[in-house]
Amino acid sequence: MVNGRLTLEEFVQRVDAVYGSRSRAELDALTRDLPADSLAPGRRSKLRPKRFTGVAFGRVERKGRWRVPRVATLAVVFGDADLDLRIAEIEDSAVTITAFVLFGNADFYVPEGVEVDVGGLTVFGHRREHGEEVAPTPETPLIRIHVYSLFGTSDVWHVPAAASGSFGELIESVRARRQLDER
Repeated sequence: MVNGRLTLEEFVQRVDAVYGSRSRAELDALTRDLPADSLAPGRRSKLRPKRFTGVAFGRVERKGRWRVPRVATLAVVFGDADLDLRIAEIEDSAVTITAFVLFGNADFYVPEGVEVDVGGLTVFGHRREHGEEVAPTPETPLIRIHVYSLFGTSDVWHVPAAASGSFGELIESVRARRQLDER
């Protein structure tokens, strides 16, 4: 994962499968498609890290396979930002995303089983986490999200691995799952 061969979501799925394995053959099947050699030290993914993302009076989406550096910044002014970390490449064992929101909204989408530490300061708005509280495995990275907002909102969505679709559909799947759990 650190070398860019697996996305964060693929890594979480494989770690879960490793812990559920009962034989050497099952373990071998999980690593068969990975190269035997490792990347040379210092070699990086071809994707450039996205250190800054900003939006003013509009909307921005960062999704798909993108490289998250150790420290990243998001700025939202009268806009909406969606950062999808489910298949992003994480450089380090911990990353910090600092978001500044003024009259806007920032949504972060992470796979279940990844530790997320959310903090910051919100004035006239909200900062919430949604989704299943799945215990992270030691190998998954820590994602720190610091949000400083004035008249802004911020939500972290812990999305199940099997979920797909638009951001609206992902949000609805998390909310529907919560309603089922409450029954």
